[in-house]
Amino acid sequence: MNEAAFDMELFESYKPGLTSYCYRMLGSIDDADDAVQETYIRAWQSWDRFRQDSSIKTWIYRIASNLCLDKLRQAKRRTLPVDLSDPAIKIVEPNETLPDSSWIWPSPEFGENPEDALVRKDTLQLCFIALLQNLPPRQRAVLILKDVFEWSSKQIAETLGMSPAAANSALQRARETMDRTRLRSDEFSKMNVNPDQNLLSRYVEAFEQFDIHALVSLFHEEGCMSMPPFAMWISGQEDLSAFFALTRWHCEGSKFLPTTVNGGYPALAQYVPGKEAAVLVPWGIHVIEVKDNRIFHVQNFINAKLFSRLGLPEQIER
Repeated sequence: MNEAAFDMELFESYKPGLTSYCYRMLGSIDDADDAVQETYIRAWQSWDRFRQDSSIKTWIYRIASNLCLDKLRQAKRRTLPVDLSDPAIKIVEPNETLPDSSWIWPSPEFGENPEDALVRKDTLQLCFIALLQNLPPRQRAVLILKDVFEWSSKQIAETLGMSPAAANSALQRARETMDRTRLRSDEFSKMNVNPDQNLLSRYVEAFEQFDIHALVSLFHEEGCMSMPPFAMWISGQEDLSAFFALTRWHCEGSKFLPTTVNGGYPALAQYVPGKEAAVLVPWGIHVIEVKDNRIFHVQNFINAKLFSRLGLPEQIER
């Protein structure tokens, strides 16, 4: 097989699965895409040195795994605001942000791939990605390859350069850590139940009209909102009402477009007034989780780069 065939036929067929693997490892679609691109470069450069002592797939995933493990050695654990701190005591306009590298970010679809369709959707939930970040990098890789991609211990061992016994031991420790770790985001997550379309429509209508009373009435009594990269998050209808009143100047005039994240989960893309009077510009991706047919948690991921990744327009008309 020549390099051109490797490029067009082989690597591209693995790319969706590689991207979803690297996303679960790294918690960021940008970092995942960078890792996949670097995997391609390294595989292309070393193709003539590839030996048939393992499958091509295992060899490519070995390159990707090593890249992820190297990156994670230098990185702090990514998280979600609700797992970082308690809800705000004093309701003020948020101003404290943390770097993008501090947060878990939602992902787009990874592409049509028969193998990817077998990967469990629940392992793309944001709370599951948050749980994964609590694992040491090598244990994280073992658990993803075994419990998500359903690889054999032999394949995993070859990919990660360890014995099958060591892979099984790492898997057991990883599962124990996942079982005993308690995160607020896991308690809050309702992403296994898609929000009712009527509820989403009422949320959009209330927000676009910026009717605070109607907006807050859609929330559960214990409902909350988080807004990475801001560390601050809000809990309870009274505090939500005060927060929306404070941020009216920024959010009034917003419009939403529907989108999906993390395995097809419904989300809303918020555009806000920009410098030009005729257009609205990207602001945040609202991921809405429900409880008892009411809004329980809005995760508003404020990151304009996500819009292009999700195939959304750079601006819309007012």
